[in-house]
Amino acid sequence: MNNNHRTKPKAAMGGRMAGMMAGDRAKDFKGTFRQFVGYMGSYKFSVLIVMAFAVCSTVFMIIGPKILGNATTVLAEGIMGMYTGSSDGIDFAAIGEILLFLAGLYVVSSFFSLMQGFIMTNISVKLTYRMRKDISEKLNRLPLSYFDKNPNGEILSRVTNDIDTLSQTLNQSLTQIVTSVTQLIGILAMMISISWQMTLIAVAILPVSLIFVVFIVKKSQRQFTAQQEYIGKVNGHIEEMYGGHQVMKAFNGEEKSVKMFTELNDKLYSSAWKSQFLSGVMMPVMTFVTNLGYAAVCVLGGFFASSGVITVGDIQAFIQYVRQFTQPITQVANITNILQQTAAAAERVFEFLNEDEEVPESEFAITVNTTDEPDTELNVHLDGSVQFAHVHFGYNDDKIVINDFSADIAPGSKIAIVGPTGAGKTTIIKLLMRFYDVQSGAILIDGYDIKDFRRKDLRSLFGMVLQDTWLFSGTIRDNIKYGKQDATEEEILSAARAAQVDNFVRTLPNGYDMILNEETSNISQGQKQLLTIARAILADPKILILDEATSSVDTRTEVMIQKAMDNLMHGRTSFIIAHRLSTIKNADRILVLNNGDIIEQGNHDELMAKGGFYEKLYNSQFEAV
Repeated sequence: MNNNHRTKPKAAMGGRMAGMMAGDRAKDFKGTFRQFVGYMGSYKFSVLIVMAFAVCSTVFMIIGPKILGNATTVLAEGIMGMYTGSSDGIDFAAIGEILLFLAGLYVVSSFFSLMQGFIMTNISVKLTYRMRKDISEKLNRLPLSYFDKNPNGEILSRVTNDIDTLSQTLNQSLTQIVTSVTQLIGILAMMISISWQMTLIAVAILPVSLIFVVFIVKKSQRQFTAQQEYIGKVNGHIEEMYGGHQVMKAFNGEEKSVKMFTELNDKLYSSAWKSQFLSGVMMPVMTFVTNLGYAAVCVLGGFFASSGVITVGDIQAFIQYVRQFTQPITQVANITNILQQTAAAAERVFEFLNEDEEVPESEFAITVNTTDEPDTELNVHLDGSVQFAHVHFGYNDDKIVINDFSADIAPGSKIAIVGPTGAGKTTIIKLLMRFYDVQSGAILIDGYDIKDFRRKDLRSLFGMVLQDTWLFSGTIRDNIKYGKQDATEEEILSAARAAQVDNFVRTLPNGYDMILNEETSNISQGQKQLLTIARAILADPKILILDEATSSVDTRTEVMIQKAMDNLMHGRTSFIIAHRLSTIKNADRILVLNNGDIIEQGNHDELMAKGGFYEKLYNSQFEAV
């Protein structure tokens, strides 16, 4: 490819600057729920239908006691007429008609209740699905720095516990709020229609109830927020301890782990106990207050009935309404506590969804041409040359790790990167794959700035074999195939043979169909490494990254792997991070790093002849202890 054609597309350069602005993070109850309502988007119309059905169901249910009171009145008048001789007795036909009409009302009310429950469940499931999907996609858009700062268990808690809390609130509490408010208004109207004097007594309990509700809610809100926070911390600690339990046991860290868990668990217990206690106190306090009002209504109702102001049926209906009148107040009080917990969960979810993402890619980003078609400005073939041009980088702005790093690497070169711990070896690889962006300078592949590529296309150029193996729970075949999803069986077997995997796999139960467990502890560390090498071979990348890839295998296996690696690296640009310097003697060039700078470079013989830093580093590995 002619370098004269390797100009950066202007549109691609400009497009990279158009970053997605993160939304304001929810920090308060009202703001969080406004954001939650906005998130529901296309479900708003369905929610309105649910509310309408809930109102209809409640209204028909509220009318019931009044109609039942009419039946009681007919019954009472019939009995009194029998005693006084003013009537022929009880009019059972009239009572029957009233009861049939009442049954019809209850059937209609139940139908509306069933429909609103069905629709709300559907909304809840779909919204929960969408939210988990958004979080899953968000995970792939977050920069690596986010995962460096946040424990995996904390993130997992937001995907599971917090979203489950939101789902339960949607499915239960939302319609209950509508039902409770409708009940409160409807019952109040029915009570006034019977006796405004008795209604005043019943309503007089509201201010007292409100005082208790406000007091308890203020106390409980802080505890519910703390409860959700410490659930995340406990999950994070447990995930970390189980993920590294072998290391924890090897260094006798059980006592420290248990101590830390106990501290977190005690704080979770304290906040959970206080929040649940305050939530539980609500019901008995409300019951006590409402019973006082209920007793007063009974006394006044008896007086009015004896005076002939209202009928017996009205008394019976009013007493039912008084009982029902306190129920929505209690429900609203309990739901208020639930909403505090939901607000804390929603805040954590939206906080995660509003995290700053990786710089978005321009629609004019360069793609890799994998066909035989000629290159275009935005679709190019690559040979695998790499240029580091005055790269500066630090994980924190005040602490630079890489200082003015420059190197020009030809296609097909075998480059070793060596240096003491903390010199910046692994950081160079992270920058090359654009897990992090450089703060100044540039990294170029075939003359194109890596920031001009789509990340997916850029990373498809690389094959990685790391010291820390990564395999997932599944078959051995699937783990190898991860390097190339559309690989044929023959390609998988060929890669396995090249990586010296085929022989040991055939000795395992079920061979390539053997299931690796979640921690992949049913094969040895060396066998894990061989599988990751086979995966890299299958991927057939332009550029290889080997981070001490043979450190976990025995000497005999290392010799075989080294031969397979030599075949794999032939004709490909390869970066080898090495600690055992004896493994990189045949590298085309060795870059010696110290404190983020290239202090020496050359092949093994040239560097040894210089008698500098590399020579001392190499000889130190063979000094007698």
